[in-house]
Amino acid sequence: MKKKIFIVVNRIREQLWFRPFVFSLISVAVALAAHMADGTNLNDIVPIIKIESIKGLLDILSASMLVISIFAVASMVSAFSAASSTATPRSFKVVVRDDVSQYALSTFIGAFIFSIVATVAIDNGYFEEAGIFILFLITLVLFTLVILTFLRWVDRISRLGRLENTIVQIEDIAMKSFSCYIKNPLLNALPTTGKFPSGKPVCSEAVGYIQHIDVETLQDLALELDLKIQLNCLPGKFVHKNFVTAFIHSSQEVDMDMVTQKVHASIHIGQTRLYDEDPRFGLIALTEIASRALSPGINDPGTAIQILGSHERLFFLWQDELENKTENELLYNRVEVLQIRMQDFFEDAFRPISRDGADNLEVMLRLQKTLSALATINHPEIKAAAIEFSKDAFDRASLAMDYKKDLITLERECLFNK
Repeated sequence: MKKKIFIVVNRIREQLWFRPFVFSLISVAVALAAHMADGTNLNDIVPIIKIESIKGLLDILSASMLVISIFAVASMVSAFSAASSTATPRSFKVVVRDDVSQYALSTFIGAFIFSIVATVAIDNGYFEEAGIFILFLITLVLFTLVILTFLRWVDRISRLGRLENTIVQIEDIAMKSFSCYIKNPLLNALPTTGKFPSGKPVCSEAVGYIQHIDVETLQDLALELDLKIQLNCLPGKFVHKNFVTAFIHSSQEVDMDMVTQKVHASIHIGQTRLYDEDPRFGLIALTEIASRALSPGINDPGTAIQILGSHERLFFLWQDELENKTENELLYNRVEVLQIRMQDFFEDAFRPISRDGADNLEVMLRLQKTLSALATINHPEIKAAAIEFSKDAFDRASLAMDYKKDLITLERECLFNK
């Protein structure tokens, strides 16, 4: 349940309106909180601040912050559009999460709301001398905050949406998802042992992508009704209404309608894939950038080579986990979970690049070197997949390259020759 709430909160936080809304509420509260100083001993100590001086500051805030907020939104939308067109449309969800830009926009809107509320309160005699003084101090602090935020945001917006920065952002979020999967591939449940002979299928209730599986709720259901539940899907899987998402095994009669409803409630399906629990999606987004760069219209092999470096860093997370091996805690012993095949990870990362860059020697050499590096990881599945994809990439290059010396140079770097 906690994880489900956390996921919902994350989805809300990703919305562009969320932080400005929160900052607006805070700004209203702060503007009115200065009134609390009235009626205290501060009235006798604080210096007298002229109403005109503070209203002048508030007028400057209200006049400038609205313009800057509109400018900020326009700049962010332009950056989002640039990221989608130069990288991949799948990068939009990553770029829109940019904390600095969201914080800046929230600060500008919050300052505008603060100035309006404070001005109305002053005009209606809401504050006494102490309240006016506290409001003056708050306004000065807000002015400083706005200036510092604007300077930081200008530096950020100059890079937001740029291809190189977008690649870094996608790699960072893919690394988090990848790391979580490597540390806990079974979601604290049991590994699948094959289909139950007498398992009753539960089909999907919708057509779309699996976004989240609430294993804890499934465990509670299994304990309550003495069931065993075998999942037949993972986050990122595209399912339809005739796709079996789970098999239910029970030694006694159960109300399958009720069980089906609870299984449906535990498996969340949406129209798009999410990065959080879908490690393959990060690889796919990065590879799409490489494929776009290798298209004849773009012809940017350097970007594809950069993406191969990103893939290499992601796969080496397995070595980090092997060096710091920790046993996965078994919390859900009534639920069986599938694991992602290493073959699938390699297909997502390297197959499109080996296909689209087959005629480019520099890209193919970097690909072979990447696969050779991955083969050094002490993981039999990674090594086997690296050898297989090294051979596959060379076969594709053999068909695409006409110059024999290029093929000879490439063959020397192939993993299957070492």
